[in-house]
Amino acid sequence: MAEQYIYAVARVRSRELSLLNESVIAQLCAASGEEECLRILSEKGWGNPDLPSEEMFREEEKKTWAFIRELVPDNMQIFDVFRLEDDYHNLKAAVKEACIDGDHPGIFAEGGTLDPEMLKRALAESDYEALPKDMREVAREAKETLLQTRDGQLCDAVIDRAALEAVRIAGEASGVPLLRDYGELICATGDIKTAVRSAKCGKERQFLMKALAPCSSLDVELLADAASSGTEAVMAYLDHTVYADAADELKKSLAAFERWCDNRMIETIRPEIHNPFGIGPVAAYILARENEIKTVRIILAAKRNDMPEDVLRERVRSMYV
Repeated sequence: MAEQYIYAVARVRSRELSLLNESVIAQLCAASGEEECLRILSEKGWGNPDLPSEEMFREEEKKTWAFIRELVPDNMQIFDVFRLEDDYHNLKAAVKEACIDGDHPGIFAEGGTLDPEMLKRALAESDYEALPKDMREVAREAKETLLQTRDGQLCDAVIDRAALEAVRIAGEASGVPLLRDYGELICATGDIKTAVRSAKCGKERQFLMKALAPCSSLDVELLADAASSGTEAVMAYLDHTVYADAADELKKSLAAFERWCDNRMIETIRPEIHNPFGIGPVAAYILARENEIKTVRIILAAKRNDMPEDVLRERVRSMYV
């Protein structure tokens, strides 16, 4: 089974040479401004200095997925685990489009597996059978919740929980250790973010149990108990889990925790650099590209807003290579 990906892994090894490394990221951080950053990126094959940054990011994402389709044209569904978050983002957008008067341009993401127009039509007509089986009940519940309560936060929580569950289940079902670990980490860190935000807003346990998605590395009952008691209780609970390091970052800020999450993912995938077989190195390449695009986006935003370089360096992510 692993042998069928030998050619794909060889191609990935070649492409890894063009990934942005720590040296390039340091160069971007030290650049005088956004214009110089765009020039450096252009020299590395990213867009061109005259291309708006958001358009450049879209082009880089398209390049990644075009390359992956070349490598494994007959097995693209295994990478749906990386695209499900966009599907559920678009479901959230479709629910709100169906329940709130007026047009809302630009609310749909491009990277999912489902056609946003199909989602929009299905929710407008309450045609839940048109949706994938695993999405029908959450779509119904989210729309009914928003119509009956007008509570946008509760509607979002219902869909966000379903998204985390979908990613975790897809990772487990793949049979690929890296994708399994990815799904678990996305689900667990998503729960932690929800718990912290809910604790800060004083959300009750009933809300938390609707918002937290089950996973193997956290006990959501205990996490809900902690979050309903406040942020200090959340930190105390995390100290007794495999996410104890995350608690230290959360004490600094949510931004520091987000950085910890991304760096933890890079640590998880880095062993694939030395793996010559299987789908793992291909999946790791996708995540490495996502990580560098996110990091470049952070750097350009910082340059645009004149953020001091020492503050910026605290926010950039670790690179895969």
